Amino acid sequence: MARGKLRIYLGAAPGVGKTYAMLSEAHRRMERGTDCVVAFVEHYDRPRTEVMLHGLEQVPRRRLEYRGSTFGEMDVDAVVRRAPAVALVDELAHTNIPGSRNAKRWQDVEELLAAGIDVVSTVNIQHLESLGDVVESITGVRQRETVPDEVVRRADQIELVDMSPQALRRRMAHGNIYKPDKVDAALSNYFRPGNLTALRELALLWVADRVDEYLTEYRSEHRVSKIWGSRERIVVGLTGGPEGRTLIRRAARLAEKGAGGEVMAVYIARSDGLTSASPKELAVQRTLVEDLGGTFHHVVGDDIPAALLDFARGVNATQIVLGSSRRKAWQYVFGPGVGATVARESGPDLDVHIVTHGEVAKGRGLPVARGARLGRARIIWGWLVGLAGPVILAVLLNTVDLGLANDMLLFLSVTVAAALLGGLLPALASAAFGSLLLNYYYTPPLHRLTIADPRNIVAIAIFVGVAVSVASVVDLAARRTHQAARLRAESEILSFLAGNVLRGETGLEELLERVRETFGMESAALLERAGDVSPWTCAGRAGFGPSLERPEDADVDVPVGDHMALALTGRVLPAEDRRVLAAFAAQAAVVLDRRRLQEEADQARALAEGNRIRTALLAAVSHDLRTPLAAIKAAVSSLRSDDVSWSEEDQAELLEGIEEGADRLDHLVGNLLDMSRLQTGTVTPIVREIDVDEVVPMALVGVPEDSVELDVPETLPMVAVDPGLLERSVANLVENAVKYSPPGQHVLVSASSLVDRVEVRIMDRGPGVPDDAKDRIFEPFQRYGDAPRGAGVGLGLAVARGFAEAMGGTLNAEDTPGGGLTMVLSLRAAGSPPEPLPLGEFSTEPERQAL
Repeated sequence: MARGKLRIYLGAAPGVGKTYAMLSEAHRRMERGTDCVVAFVEHYDRPRTEVMLHGLEQVPRRRLEYRGSTFGEMDVDAVVRRAPAVALVDELAHTNIPGSRNAKRWQDVEELLAAGIDVVSTVNIQHLESLGDVVESITGVRQRETVPDEVVRRADQIELVDMSPQALRRRMAHGNIYKPDKVDAALSNYFRPGNLTALRELALLWVADRVDEYLTEYRSEHRVSKIWGSRERIVVGLTGGPEGRTLIRRAARLAEKGAGGEVMAVYIARSDGLTSASPKELAVQRTLVEDLGGTFHHVVGDDIPAALLDFARGVNATQIVLGSSRRKAWQYVFGPGVGATVARESGPDLDVHIVTHGEVAKGRGLPVARGARLGRARIIWGWLVGLAGPVILAVLLNTVDLGLANDMLLFLSVTVAAALLGGLLPALASAAFGSLLLNYYYTPPLHRLTIADPRNIVAIAIFVGVAVSVASVVDLAARRTHQAARLRAESEILSFLAGNVLRGETGLEELLERVRETFGMESAALLERAGDVSPWTCAGRAGFGPSLERPEDADVDVPVGDHMALALTGRVLPAEDRRVLAAFAAQAAVVLDRRRLQEEADQARALAEGNRIRTALLAAVSHDLRTPLAAIKAAVSSLRSDDVSWSEEDQAELLEGIEEGADRLDHLVGNLLDMSRLQTGTVTPIVREIDVDEVVPMALVGVPEDSVELDVPETLPMVAVDPGLLERSVANLVENAVKYSPPGQHVLVSASSLVDRVEVRIMDRGPGVPDDAKDRIFEPFQRYGDAPRGAGVGLGLAVARGFAEAMGGTLNAEDTPGGGLTMVLSLRAAGSPPEPLPLGEFSTEPERQAL
């Protein structure tokens, strides 16, 4: 069965019209006769969205019981049995209610696609997994419901639903998104103009990158070599000289002038005569271009202008930035230079900028090594000198008599010149041809190919031997120079690669992309298998083209150990390139192993942290256990004592003390066990609706009398919390406030309602906490200031925040007006939509967590 197609409507924020656009698309398809059904769409009482559902068949939802309430989720089996052509599934990042077949809705969508059903869905940019940290830094809200980027990337169509921040805020103010009682809070928090503008930019850039990937893939598949200037891409040619920084900054300014400009700096290491590039300077330039938002590339090329133009056309660049030549005036006799050659051969689709700098015409730091792999022009000149030179020399010598010895030296000079220009073969041809002309014109008998004087035979033989020897030495030197140059190029690449890998700056995919780019291949993949007969699997891939199932299917494959291989497609590499490729393959295996070890280390670190927290928690609450135990033991000992006769009232009082102590122990041990289970993720808080004024007073048991002032109105709405966890959180906060309050100053515990939240504030008049330490005090094992060692191990506030977040609340520190510290415990009011929690909680509307 053919896999279904996925179409996603992507928006920058809730309310831009994703669901409306999806339903409009469904109506258009139904008018064309397509079988469309609504698998899951929630209108949230938005009138225009609700109207769009009319006329569309809706598959009944699956009803699930959770914590005493009934919720509806998409019935995957019912949709598959219905087998429509197109299914509409809203909120791709939604977390399903516990008990559903899959934990996430995008996994439900994968099942529908596998069943051959086309799916149209929606998602907001803030729910993409890779953008979680960026969105949190912008909005201050951590998106706990996310969808992997790869799921969205694999979509057959991604359509951006865009709206300006001003228009979205007007829509919000008109009540078209949320109910009127939530509008003010939304506009002043998540839906601020700055937040919306930043999220809109994220959405536009993300979609632009996807479009760029599609364009690159299309150009690769259709072998399009002509540059399409869809966006400004500026390639900076670097030589490793100090002028590179000027070129990079100039390119960055050019990129800023165009929307979506991109800078790519490229250093081309010549294998036929490298310049003296400074590795330190290249590292500085690489850091500079990356700081400016660009990328650095290292490529090997025999012909620098051709390699530079090939790279620019390969990345679909629109401009090339080069520096004015550092060569002196006399050096131009050897050629026009890289800049002039690139400008001449760039064609009409590439703009070339020649930028002046302070190093112009100052010469190079070290002389350029002579090339060993002779170019076509030098070989042609070698043959011309080797064949035409002796003829011209013979004509000239016929006009003047210099003697046989001088004639031989002149012919030998021509042979040496042919060797220097064209190598061994032109020199051998020149020696043979020159010896024939010497014998014919200048060795008696003249004009005959015979030699009368035996001494002349020795002279000609010495001439031929010297010519062949000189040509062989020149050719051998050229080969050695070529080998040294190539080894230097390889060492530069390997040094650059090893440095990146050791610093941890290169991931597997980036390394494979570097391999593909360096050797000019279409794709590079690292394949592995568990055993000799196990199937191959792809551990990482870069580039385009068909996926490889076996190393044998690739144009080039390099084994790495017994069960791993680096496979490349595009062309067959010469044997001399495989040495560097083998080093790349070994590094790829190291990067893969390091990534897996890092994942295992992260898991082990998480387990170790959990054990450390639980151990410290036991130590932190041990003093809370001693007090009721001591009271119980004292009361029991008193009752069993025969020395004192207790009255009935005294006995009742002692028994009441025992009961109170036992109850307090029960609460403490229960909270301790719950916290331990929360750390391991094996249990979730038991949330129920309760009044704040029923819980907060219970948390004040154990604090000194007259040290706390309570202001909790009875008219507050009920909150959805775990009473035990709330009591423990408030108790820790009050205990901390009393500890730091000066003598005679009361700690104020107050509560108030704000929209759909209830805030409990614990205010003290102590020394307060600086702004830069307000977040640190909630970390485990933190004791602020000069707290004595006996004041605990610093887990009270960490436990309080952990309990608060486990219940779907927040705990933050603020300054008390007039001096001191205020702890703000924000709880969800009963009846408001629940927010998704890290311990498996769910949300019926992911966007509302933004409020």
